[in-house]
Amino acid sequence: MEEKILNGKKNGFAMLLLLVVLLLLGIAGIIAVSVLYVSYNIIVSLIFGCGLALSIILVVIAVFSFAGLKVLAPQEALVLTLFGKYVGTLKGEGFYFVNPFCTGLNTAKNTKLAQSGDASKQGTTSITVNQFQYQITFHNKISLKSQTLSNAKQKINDVLGNPVEISVAVIWRVVDTAKAVFNVENYKEFLSLQCDTAIRDIVQIYPYDVAPGIDTTGDGMSDDGSLRGSSTIVADRIKQRIQENVEKAGLIIEDARITYLAYAPEIAQAMLQRQQATAIVDARKLIVDGAVGMVEMALNELSKKEVVVLDDERKAQMVSNLLVVLCGNRDAQPIVNSGTLY
Repeated sequence: MEEKILNGKKNGFAMLLLLVVLLLLGIAGIIAVSVLYVSYNIIVSLIFGCGLALSIILVVIAVFSFAGLKVLAPQEALVLTLFGKYVGTLKGEGFYFVNPFCTGLNTAKNTKLAQSGDASKQGTTSITVNQFQYQITFHNKISLKSQTLSNAKQKINDVLGNPVEISVAVIWRVVDTAKAVFNVENYKEFLSLQCDTAIRDIVQIYPYDVAPGIDTTGDGMSDDGSLRGSSTIVADRIKQRIQENVEKAGLIIEDARITYLAYAPEIAQAMLQRQQATAIVDARKLIVDGAVGMVEMALNELSKKEVVVLDDERKAQMVSNLLVVLCGNRDAQPIVNSGTLY
């Protein structure tokens, strides 16, 4: 279904003036005929009767034609159908007049999702009948503004099988109203479902954190991609996947960003301990590397300046003592040697 823009329909003010004139003429004719009807004979009365009928017809036509007046605000569109056939789409702010028999169509008008446009109650009212509440929508306009969709958090297994919870905010808008209305049953629900499936497809490719031997790009080579470290890349891939899926619905995805990312609660504590253990091991490794360098420097300086001559056994003992002091968690306790070195 191709979108057809209706041009030359911004004649609402002229038609409003014409309909008001017709309505006033009809009312005036009814009043005039009613007043003069009793003053004349039967033949003249028949003429007045025809005038009365004509006046009533004018009033009915004028009142009925008011349904063809349409007002659109900026970034709004109205898809029109005539007896089930797609007529065209009104786009752009203005005062329009269309065929009164045309009806606006918006299949997602009553759909409420966790997104910006659905938080508003404009254009709707609620009535209560027999303790049941009903919501009535007064218009079928389609918003062309950028909207933000934020579905609920999903629990997905990453490439290593670890369950993670993730939530993504998607900024989208309608660009082709005909596709949005006629190609899918409900373009809002369709978008929400495609967002969930795209997130699941992309998250399953990545590990939560950097892991060895994982290929996230599909080039056959392991890389350092991860959900936590490559969030921007992951979001861009999710955006591209959603765009591919919603192309037929006339939607465009402007942006997608990860708003929440964490391990699932059942493994969060274990993974935190694992991260802490990894950090401790890395810190210890750095301390040992630094201690070995300091011991080597101390031995080289002692030998170079000939402060003391040590044999291999004494060097080993000195290295052991220095490593204990440098790598230990406590401060060294001074020991005064009152005897000889040997």
